[in-house]
Amino acid sequence: MSANLCRTWTEDRELGLERPFSCAPERLFEAWTEPRILTKWFAPKPWSVADASCDLRIGGSSRIVMRSPDGAEFPNTGVYLEIDPGRRLVVTDAYVDGWTPSRQPFMTLVLDFLPQAGGALYRARVLHWSVADRERHEAMGFHQGWPICTEQLAALVAAAPDGLS
Repeated sequence: MSANLCRTWTEDRELGLERPFSCAPERLFEAWTEPRILTKWFAPKPWSVADASCDLRIGGSSRIVMRSPDGAEFPNTGVYLEIDPGRRLVVTDAYVDGWTPSRQPFMTLVLDFLPQAGGALYRARVLHWSVADRERHEAMGFHQGWPICTEQLAALVAAAPDGLS
């Protein structure tokens, strides 16, 4: 799967990705907030999503469990800080559920689904607590994995022109 429409960047404590889509921003928002859809595209193949849940409210929990090809599971938990339906999501791993502090906060994710002619611009900004955290995320494969997942999302959207639900 080609990631040639994705652009990634690195700046200080930030990693980012953006890609144009030929669908409404609301469809991208839905793909991030509906667990049954999220499980279809979020992990770069051959990885998969073993489980996902989204308590879509400020302070609500987000949980995505990625599964490696050998069966190891990696839970990613956080809480929603900002929700602008169809336009923006902000989630952080500084908290694990409600307002329970995380043992090892790592990042805040800012997702923007920006309307533009013919569709939407998808922008993901990952803000890290430190340069070392950003470097660790890069070493985990951000610049390879996030574009793969984004292209998997693009394929899913293209295969369902009438909606993802």
